Amino acid sequence: MDRQLVTQGAEGRVYVGDWLNHSVIIKQRFSKKYRHVDLDTHITQERIKAEARALTRCRSLGIRTPAVYDVNFDKREIILENITNSITVRNYIYAAVERDLSMDNREILSLAEKIGKVLAKMHSNHIIHGDLTTSNMLLIQPYESSEVILIDFGLSSVEERAEDKAVDLYVLERAVLSTHPNTEAFVSCCISAYKKAGSNAAEDVVKRLDEVRTRGRKKLCFG
Repeated sequence: MDRQLVTQGAEGRVYVGDWLNHSVIIKQRFSKKYRHVDLDTHITQERIKAEARALTRCRSLGIRTPAVYDVNFDKREIILENITNSITVRNYIYAAVERDLSMDNREILSLAEKIGKVLAKMHSNHIIHGDLTTSNMLLIQPYESSEVILIDFGLSSVEERAEDKAVDLYVLERAVLSTHPNTEAFVSCCISAYKKAGSNAAEDVVKRLDEVRTRGRKKLCFG
């Protein structure tokens, strides 16, 4: 299979290629030389399984994610749908700023509401993403009416605790505020939509989020 390297990180490489007449993304995990080979193989397989399960479970719930085409444990790879003609939410916000849209513009807040709703649905089914950032969300044209597509579930897990869901939201909140200036209204709208869409369980998560924020501030102050 022909492939072209897109990016390389601490955990592995990401390629784009063609597979059975499909444009695909191939995620290949590195072996960790500091771990015993059997342990490393086991951990890698479990991470690949967790990612494939989370993606498949999200799709079964009506949450848009890339389709899982194949898993190859021998090659440490997962082969996913390549969602073409898409843009990350991160780049969409950057483009909005270039158009002189303020972060409390209705178009931007509508996107925040969409994100909040899809995360509430994901969490209500106990799926933890693990790396929620605006780079791990896609939109397809026409962007203003696109559903939010979640990608990169490499750190995902299944957890029922409100604490884990609150940490998931906190990761997103910090990612948005540190990447995009003046996005307090955006974050507030996202959390509000999450709370409204997710019933009583979501309210518990939002309450726990305040505790997570407090711990985060203390860590920043005292190390």
